[in-house]
Amino acid sequence: MECLVPRMLDAVPKGTIKVEYAGGLVVDDGNELTPTQVQHHPTLVTWAAEEGAHYCLICTDFDPPGLELEDPRKNEVIHYMVGNVPGNALHDGEVLFEYIGAGARQGTGLHKYVFLLYKQPGKINFNQERVSKIERKGRLPFSSRIFACQFKLGRPVAGNFFTAQYDDYVPKLHASFID
Repeated sequence: MECLVPRMLDAVPKGTIKVEYAGGLVVDDGNELTPTQVQHHPTLVTWAAEEGAHYCLICTDFDPPGLELEDPRKNEVIHYMVGNVPGNALHDGEVLFEYIGAGARQGTGLHKYVFLLYKQPGKINFNQERVSKIERKGRLPFSSRIFACQFKLGRPVAGNFFTAQYDDYVPKLHASFID
């Protein structure tokens, strides 16, 4: 996670999010996985949770190249977000953005797909549209920092990431979007 400071994070989160995909593939501090391997929702996402606390889990692509952005701070593409997660019961949280897998375009090299966990100050009314896995709208431009500030989440308490680059699954992912 050190490679994400200071561009994405002010400091490395103290905790680690354990993320596994089908076939026992584990996300481990920047290891390389393929878009084919991560095309489906992780089979396990867990962390050390405080009793009675609520959390917000975010996964973004931190390296989307070639974006002409009005606000250069918003240089992320959101791949997954679940808020109001009680403890580490992810399935009981509010899905704000349905999961989409890695979608690095051909010739853009390795991208960092970053999972960040924020401890919420309490249950939050996320007053935004929900985004399904077949929608691109609202996924970019995005900034984890700005989102965390907007909802008073503070710094992330845990994180993890993997890297991925283009493979033959990516065109299928992009073709699945309706917008």
